Amino acid sequence: MPSYDSSRERLRLADRHIAVFAHLLDGETPPEELFPSLGELQQIGLVGPEGELAPLMRDLLTTLADPLVIIQVEVTGQHGPVNHGILVGRDTVFTHEGWPGEEESEYVPIEPATLVWALARMVNLRSRETDKPAAERIETTMGVLDAAFVALDEAAGDEEKAVRLTRAALTGQSGLEEPELTEFGDLVLALNAHWRVTVAWNGKHEGERAGMVRALAVWDGGPRGYWIREQPAEPIMPGQVGPDSALHLVPSTAGEIWDKIADLLPDEEDLIDEA
Repeated sequence: MPSYDSSRERLRLADRHIAVFAHLLDGETPPEELFPSLGELQQIGLVGPEGELAPLMRDLLTTLADPLVIIQVEVTGQHGPVNHGILVGRDTVFTHEGWPGEEESEYVPIEPATLVWALARMVNLRSRETDKPAAERIETTMGVLDAAFVALDEAAGDEEKAVRLTRAALTGQSGLEEPELTEFGDLVLALNAHWRVTVAWNGKHEGERAGMVRALAVWDGGPRGYWIREQPAEPIMPGQVGPDSALHLVPSTAGEIWDKIADLLPDEEDLIDEA
């Protein structure tokens, strides 16, 4: 069910509610399958009885309809992938954050100056004491990682069994030697989440208008620290990655990753505003 918190200008909306707004903005009647969603929006006053949009929706819908920059954040943890993001408009910036198992996302306006802070919070980036990595980088394949995850599933929460099965899965087929072999096994066992941030905008390449994309992928290894995933390189297209694809991980720090997140964002002169 959608909802609105006037004290903080927060909105909880599902994709189906956004689809209703898109039809209404285009002067169209939403299709029949969206009638229940339209009714929910009318029930809380975001849409009038004749399909008119509430004035409080103006900033969000304007930004949704024509963003200058789209930032997508996918965080995969114990409960599966959760999608967040930020929409940068000409005059407003909105975050949207999901919740595991919930269809709605929370849309909130933020100050542009806090954009990097918002992204850091979405991926739970924070300074903390971690073990010093024993390896300067890890190079293996996605198939080896899949084998390690299968071993973890077979362990079914038994920590001793997980260590034993993961070690067995990696030994002999990962191509890793010590200390990388132990480091990779420990990292897989300690993994809190892995996430990626993708930033897209209309810019120029070699003087021509072009869609521009920058991305960053990171493993949050808890006590094993942060590791940047250099390969497979983002953005990844569907079907691009298979068992034989390279997996390259490099240890990093919260401060370094903060800087890399900031570097993903285009400068004002990088943008093409077609308004």
